[in-house]
Amino acid sequence: MNAEPFTEPEILPEKPKRSLWKRMLRIIRNLIIFFFLFSILWVVLARFVPVYVTPLMLIRSVESITQGEMPKNSKTWVPISEISPNMVQAVVASEDNLFLHHHGFCFNSITKAFERNQQGKRLRGGSTISQQTAKNVFLFPNRTYIRKGLEAYFTVLIELIWTKERIMEVYLNVIETGKGMYGVEAAAEEHFGTTASQLSRQQAALIAACLPNPIRFDAGHPSGYIQLRESRIVSLMSKVEQVNFQHVVPLKVHKKHKHHRS
Repeated sequence: MNAEPFTEPEILPEKPKRSLWKRMLRIIRNLIIFFFLFSILWVVLARFVPVYVTPLMLIRSVESITQGEMPKNSKTWVPISEISPNMVQAVVASEDNLFLHHHGFCFNSITKAFERNQQGKRLRGGSTISQQTAKNVFLFPNRTYIRKGLEAYFTVLIELIWTKERIMEVYLNVIETGKGMYGVEAAAEEHFGTTASQLSRQQAALIAACLPNPIRFDAGHPSGYIQLRESRIVSLMSKVEQVNFQHVVPLKVHKKHKHHRS
């Protein structure tokens, strides 16, 4: 029996290993896709579910612990139907009188704030109520370009997915209104012994007047400066259009109106 001639086994060329660079790109791509999917899902969920915890609340709790204090978190979620129209009118008059008409940004205000800051004057933001809501709910309050970029991204999302009424509802429930105090219901109870639904024009204006620095200012015991701001906000509440969530008109109809923040 003749033996078959010996032949060396065919050696297949090795497949080139995926480079580290390609692997990194793939990881980055997957992270970006995950971020977009997760963030959109998060915003959709927050469209319907009350927001009980925000990054700022966690930061304040950690700060209290590091200072040897017991964290305080006074907060009661209430629907927009149980918040006085005076409170809605007060924050629109003091923070963003074009709230119903813009799509999340007031570029004229942003430009003025940038120019003011570049001139070395007191830092002043140009954020709308939508931007403030996006920052309060989804982000940490640090001043970086990355955070501002993410703030713009989440602002676009909530403007697309939420209604203006929902944005206002969340805003009034998560804003910091005092040390360890969040939302206008807690502020109404703490400062005035009432509920958010019963806030008068003056009480709502006092809460709004303290929002730029609610840790420093106390709506229940207003300083002369806060009383002046309150008077100005009460005056503005009568001058700006009354907030009506059932009748939202595009910004282009209101070209003569100027964005105002007291």
